Order: sequence, then structure tokens, then C-alpha cells
Amino acid sequence: MERIEGVTVGLCSRSPYLRPLTLHYHQVAATLSGYLCLQAQDGVQKSWDFMKTHDSVTILMFNSSRRSLVLVKQFRPAVYAGEVERLFPGSLAAVERDQPQELKPALPGSVGVMVELCAGIVDQPGLSLEEVACKEAWEECGYRLDPADLRQVATYMSGVGLTGSRQTMFYTEVTDAQRGGPGGGLAEEGELIEVVHLSLDDAQAFADNPNIPKTLGVIFAISWFFSQVAPHLSLHRDSPVPSTQLPDPHTQ
Repeated sequence: MERIEGVTVGLCSRSPYLRPLTLHYHQVAATLSGYLCLQAQDGVQKSWDFMKTHDSVTILMFNSSRRSLVLVKQFRPAVYAGEVERLFPGSLAAVERDQPQELKPALPGSVGVMVELCAGIVDQPGLSLEEVACKEAWEECGYRLDPADLRQVATYMSGVGLTGSRQTMFYTEVTDAQRGGPGGGLAEEGELIEVVHLSLDDAQAFADNPNIPKTLGVIFAISWFFSQVAPHLSLHRDSPVPSTQLPDPHTQ
């Protein structure tokens, strides 16, 4: 997963997942929540670039057999390219439309590996959000779930400056008996996913560690779990279950 070669980058001409658009509008001055918008902006023509993308779902699973939270780890190309540009400004500046270029300097693939919640986009008409979440739990983590077992945690807007998409987070408790497959994602879609079982004993320190690359969704999910779920669970065991497959913060 962390070894990548032959990295090139070019402009995106066509994609089934996103579409760049520009919204043009006039903003009219009005009183909002007791504050008057600046008159200088009244009727001014404005524009904003954005991406049309799919809504998505995420799911936090608590494995009571292992006393752990089920997360996933995968290489994210956008994160990798962003880290290259952040460390070496200008790396993406000379990209031409019809000629992908080698991305230099090359960095280890580990800079693009993220720990995340199990998640997926809502792109199949006819499936409920719960059904999409169950489908992703099977494909990515190998757990068989029933939509009726899911608890909806929150629905919120994601990427408000760029995509304006909506994401819904679910929670459920699972056991080892429900794991009937290896997970790992769909190879035909280019997915290469590693399942992470994060021990509850390590979860808060994991969330607080800025040196372990993770999404905001993971941090929120862990905080929500300890606030809303953990107080109602019996979490005492004679021998704690160790966390596995976590990134080593000293190698980041």
C-alpha cells in the first residue's frame, strides 16, 4: 500500500465522480440575524468555483468481541499530491492539459496513507443510505450488517467551500461472528484497503495524536463514541485487546 511508483499528474478532463462548475449570482443586501450586509455588495455580480460530487455515508463500527473500533487505512492520491505541493511549492503549477507529467520530487507513499471511517459515495439509485452503509461495511471491512441495526448519528455538509455535499454518519455494534469476508475494497474500482481494529484503550490517544494522519470524521466519531456509547457499555476486561495495523507516528 505504501509503495508507489511512476507517479504522474495531469489536468482532469473527465470524471464519473466530480465535475467542475462555476456558480454566478447577485447577492442582495439584507438584514440577516440583526446584522446588515454591506451596502457596497448590494447587487454585485459574484462567482464561485465548485465541484459537483456525490453525497456520502460513513459508518463507525464497535467490535464488542475485540473491544475495538473498526476503521480503515488506505492511500489517498489527493492527500499525496497535496503533501508534495505543501513540501515543495510549485510542484503542481506546470501541469498541462494533454500531457501528464512526472510528479517530482517523489515522496514515500506513506505520506498519502490515511486512517478513516468505513465510507462510500451514494451513487446507486434505489438504495437507502443505510443500505449503502451496509454495502460498504461488507466491501471494505468484511462485516455483514442489517440496515435495521444502524443508528444514524448525524448528517452534515462536507466541503462547504468546494463541493457542498452531504454526508451521513451511522453507528453499529458488531462481533467477530459477523465478519464473513476479508474486506479490502473492490479491486475493480482500484481500492486497496486495510482494516484497522483500534483498541478502545488506545482510541483517545490515537485521536489526539497530530502525527497520525486521519480524517476529521475519525476524530469526531471517537469523541462521539466516548460521549454517547462508552458510558453505557461494560468496558472492563482482564486482558485488553491490543490495537493492530496502526501507523507508527515516528515514521510519518
